[in-house]
Amino acid sequence: MDSTLFTFPSSAHPPSPALSLKSRFNNPFYHHRRRFLAGRPPIAPKIRAAISRTKKEETVEKVKQQLDECHLIAGIGYKGLTVQQFQDLRTQLPATSTLLVAKNTLVLKAIEGTKWEALKPCMKGMNAWLFVHTEEIPAALKPYRTFQKEKKLEDNDFTGAVFEGKFYSPDEFKALENLPTRAEVYATILGAVKGPASAIVGTIQAPARDLVMVLKAYCKKLEEGEPSPQ
Repeated sequence: MDSTLFTFPSSAHPPSPALSLKSRFNNPFYHHRRRFLAGRPPIAPKIRAAISRTKKEETVEKVKQQLDECHLIAGIGYKGLTVQQFQDLRTQLPATSTLLVAKNTLVLKAIEGTKWEALKPCMKGMNAWLFVHTEEIPAALKPYRTFQKEKKLEDNDFTGAVFEGKFYSPDEFKALENLPTRAEVYATILGAVKGPASAIVGTIQAPARDLVMVLKAYCKKLEEGEPSPQ
């Protein structure tokens, strides 16, 4: 008997053609799979931009908060300072002073429309910003002067400051550092009131800025209920 050999088609899938290097690198799914397996999914540009914008807004808001009850803002050139030096400086500042590092553009945005806009002349280079929340200006500036001398940071000087709406350049800082203290103001008032009329006239004829500080201190003294000198 003649036998007939029947052949049936195989149920196995035919082998897929090999991917060329060109098709492999042009395949977006291949690259996405590699990133996923590496555990570092790509960050969309929009998300990255949103994060950056949020940080900038937080910085502007932080600067605005420092403006409340602020008596003086000074810029300090911090180029070349180390993180450790910043930490050391912050520990030497009084509780009434705050040191912030922020870009000039963000600080300018925060002070826009306020009396602190006078800071514009020192919006150059890399600045750290000293916010002073006390009337004792010389005592607030002295810690940085001491730190500057100890660390020999002659190039990291004050870049400018605003006090009572007036801008002070680095060359004018002596005027701020030599302002009378509260105790000296009280002594001036007591001496003028208890002394002869010529002393009172001398106080009145003093520079307007010094006279304003004397009057402010005297008014505050009266508000606190302290008896006036007889």
